[in-house]
Amino acid sequence: KHWYQRRVRGDNLLTAKSIAKKCGILTKDDSDKGILEGKTFHKLVHDDNGSFNQDKFDMVWPDLKVLARSSPSDKYVLVTGIINSKLSKNREVVAVTGDGTNDAPALKAADVGFAMGIAGTDVAKNASDIMLTDDNFTSIVKACMWGRNVYDSISKFLQFQLTVNVVAVMLCFIGSCAHGDSPLRAVPMLWVNLIMDTFASLALATEPPTPELLNRRPYGRTKPLISRTMLKNIIGHTVYQLTIMLVILFYGTTIFDLSEANYDSKQPTVHGTILFNSFVWMQVFNEINSRKCHGERNVFKGFFNNYIFVVVILGTAAAQALIVEFGGQAFSCTGLNWWQWLVCLGIGAGELVWGQVVATIPKSVIPNGMRMGTQPFTQEEANQARMLWMRSLKRVQHQIRVANAFKRAGYERHRRLSLLAEEGKYVSRSSLNKAASISEGAGGTTPVVEVKSPDIKIEQTNV
Repeated sequence: KHWYQRRVRGDNLLTAKSIAKKCGILTKDDSDKGILEGKTFHKLVHDDNGSFNQDKFDMVWPDLKVLARSSPSDKYVLVTGIINSKLSKNREVVAVTGDGTNDAPALKAADVGFAMGIAGTDVAKNASDIMLTDDNFTSIVKACMWGRNVYDSISKFLQFQLTVNVVAVMLCFIGSCAHGDSPLRAVPMLWVNLIMDTFASLALATEPPTPELLNRRPYGRTKPLISRTMLKNIIGHTVYQLTIMLVILFYGTTIFDLSEANYDSKQPTVHGTILFNSFVWMQVFNEINSRKCHGERNVFKGFFNNYIFVVVILGTAAAQALIVEFGGQAFSCTGLNWWQWLVCLGIGAGELVWGQVVATIPKSVIPNGMRMGTQPFTQEEANQARMLWMRSLKRVQHQIRVANAFKRAGYERHRRLSLLAEEGKYVSRSSLNKAASISEGAGGTTPVVEVKSPDIKIEQTNV
């Protein structure tokens, strides 16, 4: 895949040529064939009746390098024409940078629009996909590097997650069919889920980007989310882990010379503890393998650059040792001797060796049809998803408005009741004081004063 730069300006021809030479778009050997003005470009790509002609456009744009005196419509035609061009086997991907209001149509039509955060207008910022807050073009390189790093982080997590899920599901299914109970109990399974979900996402999704990411070819729009290399790693490590676990499941008591009951006993057994311990340590070491998802062999490269990954691995290892030795009945574990611990750690470390074996296998052994996520969303599916999202958002907003209305009605009702109650107390006390003063002045007996509180009328508030 090649990268082509084109300078599209509203300036005069001499200014546009000078800027293009300083940017390296034009060289001394380039002829004036690739330099056009907006009016000339418009005549070359449109018919006599003024309609756009894609065939004529395909004859112009491959050699075009500088477009001066261009209007917003010329920029828009250039972007959409390159996107719809059929000259190359693959669809062209167009990125546009701009800062003015005139650049908004082209920024909106491009696959990726970059707007300037300082010098850019609000119209250009709203039409763009990415905004460069420092107006520095080197930030585009950083954006590409971070974007590829995010894509790789998702791939690493999926590779690790799918391996753990496949092995755990198949192990529990086979164990339940053979012995009538799952080899992994409920609480240990929660610990496994915590390892493969929360801790793995923290460890694998926080890898810092490296300059080597820019040496890789760009990802295509229809590139599968799970590539053949990832699928090869998932299948290879699933085979290793499932084989080890089934051997321990059916022949563990013989291999470890255990005299106690199998894992299906209600009490913690050494057999069940070895099953659980071996499974967890294989996931810990496979998490290190999952740092590389493109067939790289050195899985420890840049290992200490991500301190979160190191903390997660060390924390998981320490927690696993405490759970096995002191978990007891809660985790269905019992303590292991040094030889059993050595075997469990050796089984886990075997993941690193097996990872080198899997890396040796070419990805061509996986058929193209087994890749997952190759079909992109159609425009109709995208519109339906957008419509469902908007409906859900409006429903939530409506519920919030209803809740606020009830809240205001309740507050207003409480305020009215408080005012009426205070008014009733004031009338009662004043009447009593007046009656008492009249009685003392007359020297007679104190009349009985009946005080009635005012009727409180509660109005219904429609929400």
